[in-house]
Amino acid sequence: MCLAVPGRVLGVEDRDGTRMATVDFGGVVKEVCLEYLPDLRVGEYAIVHVGFALQRLDEESARRTLELFEELGMLQEEFGDPWEQATHADGGDGDLAGEVRR
Repeated sequence: MCLAVPGRVLGVEDRDGTRMATVDFGGVVKEVCLEYLPDLRVGEYAIVHVGFALQRLDEESARRTLELFEELGMLQEEFGDPWEQATHADGGDGDLAGEVRR
């Protein structure tokens, strides 16, 4: 599943003509493209989907949403290690989920 996740802008820079931001998603930091919100500034919050900042968000709404996602385990699902997630999805025995056993 791909979520639109709120994040706080930590830094902004121009990279080869494209404005990019370093964004904190409740402890997970990722690079985000600012093409849709070119005037977003350090300290502001935005909803981010597939690496693009799409909409500004106030701090309170961002914090509440991040807390809810964390409670539901959705941040780990969105940003966690896919190999670790696959191990947990199959019961942790090392077989891939859905693999046919012979």
